[in-house]
Amino acid sequence: MQEVVIQIINQSDNDIPSYATAGSAGMDIRANLIAPVTLQPLQREMVPTGIFIELPEGYEAQVRPRSGLANKQGITCLNSPGTVDSDYRGEIKVILINLSHQEQQIQHGDRIAQMIIAKVERAKWKLVQQLNETVRGHGGFGHTGIN
Repeated sequence: MQEVVIQIINQSDNDIPSYATAGSAGMDIRANLIAPVTLQPLQREMVPTGIFIELPEGYEAQVRPRSGLANKQGITCLNSPGTVDSDYRGEIKVILINLSHQEQQIQHGDRIAQMIIAKVERAKWKLVQQLNETVRGHGGFGHTGIN
């Protein structure tokens, strides 16, 4: 497995993002809070992490929900996956939403999301008048009738 070196500033007292197991694709990131945040049902909040990163050009960081948080508390990430671009130098913040029917609390140090580092390709558009035909063609959004 290839590793990429990423510079990081941690302005929180939490550990820097890390992989929980050898096979983990995502690193857990934690809330950096002065006081707990209470999320009412359907309320969203941008939660700071205290983390600032410098990604090499050609990479992005994807911020994604944690399945345990979604399953146990009904909390997930909006704008998911959120993209952190290689030229962004601000604090990484996570937009959380409470999809449960009860208020939920986020505490300082809670694992609120996971971050995946991925290579990106740049697209170069080629304007044409016609696209090649495929068997699928224009079918989409459930066109096969298979659930």
